[in-house]
Amino acid sequence: MPVSLPIARLWGSMDTSFDRIAIGVSGLCLVHCLTTTILLTIISSAGGLLSPVIHEVGLTLAIGFGILALGRGIFMHGYMMPAVVGSFGLGIMAGALSLPHGEFEIFWTLVGVSLVALGHDLNRRATY
Repeated sequence: MPVSLPIARLWGSMDTSFDRIAIGVSGLCLVHCLTTTILLTIISSAGGLLSPVIHEVGLTLAIGFGILALGRGIFMHGYMMPAVVGSFGLGIMAGALSLPHGEFEIFWTLVGVSLVALGHDLNRRATY
């Protein structure tokens, strides 16, 4: 049963485009992680060219999209599972950001990004 709070009406006016954008951004993050790993393996001296701020900005954007899209889903369809899965993925991404650069950081980032994308896909499917 949809909630008739003012915030629910506001979120109800948005469509699932936030979920679609978030899935696309998750895919871009996945491509970025894999490409950077391959490029840095091939050209190890290029590591100084990449700013670590890009990861913090990316996590901030992911959290913002998560709040908007997954929060909207809770008010629209009432299912908590998409938000739980997405939030768990965001937590793993944040934890991976605290690890030193290397294979463990990349592994946990990819796991987190995949869970965030899964949460947004579950949210999008529950909305229809």
